Amino acid sequence: MTPQEVERRRRQSERDRANNDNQILTFSEWCASNTFSLATGRRIRKAGKGPRFIQLSDRRIGVTVGDNRAWQLARTLENTPD
Repeated sequence: MTPQEVERRRRQSERDRANNDNQILTFSEWCASNTFSLATGRRIRKAGKGPRFIQLSDRRIGVTVGDNRAWQLARTLENTPD
């Protein structure tokens, strides 16, 4: 398999994953997908302003792609005429 084929499959896998609402993102993946740091993610979660989190184990949490999408939509600013 050529490096181009490997990259193409990786990108397709990422697209498939992003389209599955039940797919779970780890906390660090969630932060990265929303382009903020882990510290900012912790601050958002502590303030109760993030999406619903899932307890994956005693020390790990995650977010479903669907919950992240709904959270992002809820934070979208509407263009309202002045």
